[in-house]
Amino acid sequence: MSTATKTKISAAVLKQFIAGQWVDGSSTKEIVSTNPADSREVLATLRGADRADALRAIEAAAKAFPAWRDTPAPVRGRILAKAAQILRARKEELARLMTREQGKILPEALGEMEKGITLIEWFAGEGLRLGGVTMPSELPKNILYTTRQPRGVASIITPWNFPFAIPAWKIAPALVSGCTVVFKPASLVPAMAVEFVKILDEAGLPKGVINLVLGSGAAMGDVLVEDSRVKVVSFTGSNEIGRRVHTICGARGIPVTCEMGGKNPAVVWGDADLDLALGGVMKGAFGSTGQRCTATSRLILDERIADKFLGMLLAEVKKIKLGDGLEAGIGMGPAVDESQLKTDLEYIEIGKKEGAQLLCGGARPTGEAFAHGCFVEPTVFDRVNPKSRLWQEEVFGPVLAVARAKTFDEALELANDCAFGLTCAVYTQDLTLAMRFSEKIEAGMVHVNSPTIGGEAQVPFGGVKGSGVGEREMSKEGLHFFTELKTVFLDYTGERRQSNIY
Repeated sequence: MSTATKTKISAAVLKQFIAGQWVDGSSTKEIVSTNPADSREVLATLRGADRADALRAIEAAAKAFPAWRDTPAPVRGRILAKAAQILRARKEELARLMTREQGKILPEALGEMEKGITLIEWFAGEGLRLGGVTMPSELPKNILYTTRQPRGVASIITPWNFPFAIPAWKIAPALVSGCTVVFKPASLVPAMAVEFVKILDEAGLPKGVINLVLGSGAAMGDVLVEDSRVKVVSFTGSNEIGRRVHTICGARGIPVTCEMGGKNPAVVWGDADLDLALGGVMKGAFGSTGQRCTATSRLILDERIADKFLGMLLAEVKKIKLGDGLEAGIGMGPAVDESQLKTDLEYIEIGKKEGAQLLCGGARPTGEAFAHGCFVEPTVFDRVNPKSRLWQEEVFGPVLAVARAKTFDEALELANDCAFGLTCAVYTQDLTLAMRFSEKIEAGMVHVNSPTIGGEAQVPFGGVKGSGVGEREMSKEGLHFFTELKTVFLDYTGERRQSNIY
């Protein structure tokens, strides 16, 4: 990984976006964003937001809400469509920024940009379809219909692993529905958030409709979920914080969706196309350095093909080239920061102590190319105890835990024996097994002969058990989450009601 030929880029000085103005944060704490592939490269600095800044952002969103609510939904959609056009024109530039700030390799960053833009385009179109239904009444000269109305100020709290796509799939439906937004991204990825908000502003959003607060959650406190002017909360992040957010919103009685952890299984059965399965497991386990809530972190193998498949898998894993994601030929970038790297290495040690068989990886790579980055080798453990921490707990890194099953029922049991239930995959040519798996697996999303990762704008995204609470995201469900449903009874008889319908 050569850094000698890199072009030096001056660090940006970032600001908060509140009520249509770029302003310094009020916190005394400076936040420094660095490249996880080379910590010597400083991408941006900023003064973080504090509680007072968050309150000002909420106030701005609350003031902007009545006019935005009354803006026709097709007009709101056209502003999103304009933002999508700007994003598409700047797609490669923003993907490169994402790689430098978050660490994922450039092809993955380009893929994330494409997904996020597609999501915005889809939700922009929903501005023309944001309606209810009409139903026949039991009474003559009566009409029944429903409408959808925006809830109000939405707090959008997002993680660092998808710094564009996740904000896009939350902010776009909130805006097109008529909500105003206070957006708090993870403090590790402020530059991507700033560029996204700049583009939304350029596309024509009125002042106060989108507000950005950058900084630590500790500095802002719980104001983004506690303030009475916040009417709906959408959160993606850790289970610890998600449970707290859910508890606060539950006590307030406001809608909340929390997308949290995953420990996603892939089952490769004996009749599977092993080359197809190999590609899916590799993509799911090691893509984005395993830093996906949808990553394949557990692999369950039919014991009849386990040794053969593991041989194929190890041969592919050893081909992965680590390095700076902007360089050609790199297959896996760094962990996002030293804290995540430490977590990865800690779970590798846990796996060793629990008696799992380390097949490859398990350490930080050495050499000058990796000296200033947060790199960890792609790691595979075999014969992992299903009751162990390595099998049960989310790592959020390129660490794959493997177990073997004698029967398909045992494979299903292993897959379900976990506190999480976000996504899963099964590889088989047997339609009966595929359908059985789809029906019995405890997960919000099921992939048959495809990786555990991914989703599309038009279908719901979300999990069960410890992976999430609240409504699904994306699709119509993601849009409806930001709206209130109102039923209208319209009597045009012009006469006093005589019936006793309740």
